Amino acid sequence: MVVQPAMYQRLYINIDHVATLRQARRTVEPDPVLAAVECEDAGADGITAHLREDRRHIQDRDVERLVEAVRTVFNLEMACTAEMVAIAERLRPYQVTFVPERREEVTTEGGLDVTRDPAGLRAAIDRLHAVGVRTSLFIDADADAVSRSRDLGAVAIELHTGRYAHHADDPSALRALEDAAALGARLGLAVHAGHGLTTSNVAPVAAIPAIEELNIGHSIVSRAIFVGIGAAVREMRAVMDVARTRG
Repeated sequence: MVVQPAMYQRLYINIDHVATLRQARRTVEPDPVLAAVECEDAGADGITAHLREDRRHIQDRDVERLVEAVRTVFNLEMACTAEMVAIAERLRPYQVTFVPERREEVTTEGGLDVTRDPAGLRAAIDRLHAVGVRTSLFIDADADAVSRSRDLGAVAIELHTGRYAHHADDPSALRALEDAAALGARLGLAVHAGHGLTTSNVAPVAAIPAIEELNIGHSIVSRAIFVGIGAAVREMRAVMDVARTRG
């Protein structure tokens, strides 16, 4: 394994919307697994995919193939349901990130409510830890949510950057991410972030020292239409690296 310098920030690519395009025709292309391989070839540190309950983009077979094909690490996003936990126990991805999910939403609209059914969340986390699967909770940049995530037994948190992405000119949105990230690090959590990040807005988030990993998908797949997915990954990586050095 290559050991990266402390300043290095990991970039995981979410390939959901490659599958979204495929499902528009219910055909075999574009193949999200091939996209994952090309992202890794371009320098991605990991691959993320969300297996939604309604299977609107990523399919069960995609997840099975990704577990086998990904050479870096595979992060499986999913709702905390009995069905999904059983799938994760069987396939054993490197990491499961529990996310909120509503059928009517276009994309994930906010962080997980960790005050709702904490016993169920804790049980799911314990089950996955028992089979060697690392766990993360996708939460809003809120001190109480960060503390509760630690208490539930999660190894990591992923801070929802949607508010910042939509209101990048509001200093309080970035400050909330900075404060939540710092708290998470102090509590011993690995701190990740993602949602709505692009090459135009990623730099301030990438510069936050406590955030060790970004999950980025839609903007990569969108940019790939014009320059190819490998080039899109390298562009994002370059912006992150510059921000990280200057930060």
